[in-house]
Order: sequence, then structure tokens, then C-alpha cells
Amino acid sequence: MAEGAGAGPRLAELLAAGRRLWEEVENGVEPSSGAPAVQDKVRQGLDALQRAAAMVAQLDLFSENEELEEIASADLKYLLLPALLGSMTLKQVDMSRRLEHLESARAHFWRFLKLCRSYGLGKFHLPPATANCPGEEDSASPARRGPAAAQPSLVAMAMSRQAKIERHNQKKELENRLASMRSCVESGQADDDQIREFYILQIQKWINTSLEEIESIDQEMVILRSRATAKQSPAPPHGTARQARTPLKPFILTRNAAQAKVFGAGYPGLPTMTVDDWYEQRAKQGVVSAQSVPQRTPGINDEEMQKQQQEKKEEEDDEEALQKARSWDDWKDTHPRGYGNRQNMG
Repeated sequence: MAEGAGAGPRLAELLAAGRRLWEEVENGVEPSSGAPAVQDKVRQGLDALQRAAAMVAQLDLFSENEELEEIASADLKYLLLPALLGSMTLKQVDMSRRLEHLESARAHFWRFLKLCRSYGLGKFHLPPATANCPGEEDSASPARRGPAAAQPSLVAMAMSRQAKIERHNQKKELENRLASMRSCVESGQADDDQIREFYILQIQKWINTSLEEIESIDQEMVILRSRATAKQSPAPPHGTARQARTPLKPFILTRNAAQAKVFGAGYPGLPTMTVDDWYEQRAKQGVVSAQSVPQRTPGINDEEMQKQQQEKKEEEDDEEALQKARSWDDWKDTHPRGYGNRQNMG
């Protein structure tokens, strides 16, 4: 029934060509992303497998309403078409379309698993039809659901790990059985029962592979979607608040109000500001604290302030200040005013 498919390559030829190209890419020495020749094989294999899948759909070989025993042994191999399509789709390396390729490959693997589930081929949990979005996964995480869900999450993780171990062991066992039967089937010496068992073992092996691939695809899709979201809503650049501040205008900084009048008279277009005024302005802007602003008595310049401090120290009987004052008085008694100044003498 499946051999007659009109003009052009037959269904069996298309499946054989697609599978041969898949094996060459899968078992090749060169990485699929390294050589254009490898990507040419990927495109040719996808074309052959897609044409074969279209012919299977046209011939209506499989139905979810029939039993496994109703399928001819020679037709069982066509059940592998969706899994092969999914695996070949993942070997494309166009990063600009990576998310599209992941979604397409996942859909192929999921259709294969759903078809195998309907025929009772293997006992496994069918994954959801579509991958969860990052927001949906976060809302279902134990951190969002509270500590009450932590224990069930640990149990689920342990069960998932155990299932992976069982799939790995089963995959090794299936590969050994297939290797022992391959030569007999490919040489044409196997009977109908052996051919049927051989194809069913292949299907069971690809069930484990499809479950692993879907799990890996879901993880990669979460990463790609998160990156796309981050690119669409970039964070504000560093230093934006600093750039928004009003730029400072140039001014002359003077020691006191008297200097401000002198300098300001020569530069009428340039404002002047005393140190006290500058501190007060910066304190109002929040740049410096009000406690750091020096407190000065209005109307007193620096020389008067130094004299007041010196007199205050003397009044408080500061030994060092008193000693300096007495030494200075003694020196003035023995040295007249202008002593030692010989620069202006003829």
C-alpha cells in the first residue's frame, strides 16, 4: 500500500534517502555548524523527509482510531518520519531563526510521541503540546507558590531523575538488540515477525530520544525568549540621573564679601560668590550636608577671626599660645621695627 505513490520517487526511497542523510550528518566527523557541505545535506534530508511525510498524510497510513496490529509490518518504519524531521530540523544553524527551528522541531517530536501513545507503543508521560512561556514557569515555581510546595517539587525532581536513568538504560538495551538484528533485516533474511520487532524497537528508541529532545528544547527556548525580552526593554543607561542635572555656570569664588565686591567690579558679566554662599548653595542642593557648612560670624574677616582665636587661647591659659606670645614680646623688645630689612637700602 505504501509503496505505490504515483510518479517520482517512491515513499520508501524518500524515507531511505532522508534517513541516510540524517545518519551522515549525525555520525559525521565535521560539526553541523562548521561546513557548508553539512548544511547542504541537512537541507536535502529535510526536503526528502518532508516529501515523505506529505505522502504518508496523503495515503492516510496511520490513524489514532486503529490498533497497532492493524498496521502492516512494512509500514511501521514510516512512524519514524516525524521524529526524524524533528532531529534534522535541530541541525540547522541559522541563529536568526533558531527559535522558529526549535518550535518546529518540538512540534515534530510531539506529533511522533502522540502517535506512539495512541498505538500503545511505550509507557511515558506525554509532554504539553507547546512549551510554557517564562512567565508561566515562574508563576509555577516553588518560590512563588510558597514553602508548602517545596517538598512536592523535590519529589518531582527525584522522579524526573529516575525517569532519565531508566530511559538511558533502556536506550542502551535497545541499541544492543537493534545492532544484533540489523544485519538480518537489512539482508532480507528476516521474516515478518522479526521485521516487525525490529521496527518497534526503533520506535521505542526514538521515543526516549524525543522525550530528551523536548526537554532540552524547552530549556533553550526559555533562554532565547528571555534574551529577546531583555533586548526589547533595555535598562536605562548608567548616569542618566547625572546627565539630567542642571549644568553649573562659571563664577568667581572669593574668600569673603569684600573680595566679591572687588572681583565683581571688573567682571560684571561673571557672578561672584563667597565661600559661605557656595557652601549654603551646595547644602540646599543636597550635595553636602548642612553640618559640614562652616559657621562664621557675619562681618568678621579671616584676620580678625585668627586674632579672636589667638586671644581665646590665651584667655584659656593655653601654655603653647602663652609661650609663643611671650617669645614674640621679648623679640620685639630687642629688635626695632624694620630690623633685618636691607633690601631698600642704597
